[in-house]
Amino acid sequence: MEIIEFDRWKPSVDNPRKVEYVGQRTAQEVYEELKHRLDGQGYLPDEYFLLSDEWKNGREIPRDADLFCTVDYGASEGVYVDVYLKWYDEKQKKSMTERFITGKTLGENGNDLDRMFLTASAITKAVHGDHATHARYMQVGGADEDTGGRVIHLSQQEEKVIIEALVEQRERQEEAMSQTEQLLRRMTGSITAYMDTVGQRPLRISDYDKAVLAVRDGELSALRELYPRVRDQAGELLIETANRPGVVGRQMTLLLVADTERFPELAYRTACQKAIAINDPVKVAFLLEQAGGCVHELSPSFHGEMAGCAYMDHRHIAKEIIRQCTNEQIAAAPPYLLELFAQDADFHTLSALVEKGISGGDSAARTLHMLTYEGRNSWIAEELLEKRMWVDPNNYGALHACVENGAVDVAKLLLDGGMDFNQYRQRFPDSGSPDTIQALEEHWQTIQEQAQKLEQEQADAPGMGGGMALG
Repeated sequence: MEIIEFDRWKPSVDNPRKVEYVGQRTAQEVYEELKHRLDGQGYLPDEYFLLSDEWKNGREIPRDADLFCTVDYGASEGVYVDVYLKWYDEKQKKSMTERFITGKTLGENGNDLDRMFLTASAITKAVHGDHATHARYMQVGGADEDTGGRVIHLSQQEEKVIIEALVEQRERQEEAMSQTEQLLRRMTGSITAYMDTVGQRPLRISDYDKAVLAVRDGELSALRELYPRVRDQAGELLIETANRPGVVGRQMTLLLVADTERFPELAYRTACQKAIAINDPVKVAFLLEQAGGCVHELSPSFHGEMAGCAYMDHRHIAKEIIRQCTNEQIAAAPPYLLELFAQDADFHTLSALVEKGISGGDSAARTLHMLTYEGRNSWIAEELLEKRMWVDPNNYGALHACVENGAVDVAKLLLDGGMDFNQYRQRFPDSGSPDTIQALEEHWQTIQEQAQKLEQEQADAPGMGGGMALG
């Protein structure tokens, strides 16, 4: 398999046969691709494999950074693999080393330690390469170098025998399929490489299954060859490519989107959610940009729902979705987006939502409650209402939240927007502190006087009274 790069490159404008550096990949993107690689090989630690907090939220990997691993028993239980990044910081003029990822397995005997060292080895090879000869380059009938050893302890000829036995097992035993695929990946580099060059007979699996294996192995050329035969399952295959991290996953997704006229909305929605889950903002942005042309009668709230989906674990993606959405897409977005960002008092994102026309809807009361509770962020609520946040004049729950929290100025804005304070008092006769109620009663009286004055002025204006005279 190809190594996982830390740099981003693109074809040169001057010479398409050359590439030029365009920047660094984000740490989360590299982490997701590495996690996918370990999971496919069966080397993912069974307890957890977590990215360090300081590398989240779009932080890029420093240029020329190197990666190394350490493995050791834990202080209390389990075996740990710690993955570090090391680089030279030009600004500080010194070498920097920071923990990148930590993995843990609950077992703590010698076999668990050995297996965690294999995990560290797989991580190192994923980034630096393994300099090995894989299945597509094996010489049938002999092995150039049989070093043996305790890790696999097989010559290349013996590997070939085991591989064929594993393939036979994969065909016959569905329950052992995932473990068999992991062994095949470890021994051959990829299943598709084995199928192409070593197999003495075609595997008795469908073209769709072969396409899925090509996606998981990162074999773009194999997918390109297989896809025309499985177009009727384009939706399911799009979900697989969307879930495949890294550059090759994006290329596969692009291939399917470019070659497929329409996808079912459910499949396309799931694909977007998968891209969000693996923290691939580039793929998410591409899928959302193409959604209108790829899905027939796309739900108007689709983009807003995807922003809500990204909020919990990948907030930076949620913010980017909102930034790229049109006013029409945000106007149709579910109102609960306001609640989500009100939890963090994220004024910038809340303002963007309101300026693009989101409605308070049935989330108005909860949003205003969170912003006015203990008076912490009442100023944000005022700003949103003064911009264009629409609250239904009959939503007295929104006014009640402000009254209960003593947010007089916010409540006044709701009254200015058309809420009837008399109706509110009938529904909530015992609400609010005396000071709050008095202040709002005075404001309501002022509103009423101004309305009566305006009516009188209109009645006294020339041509406005006495009805129409017919002569």
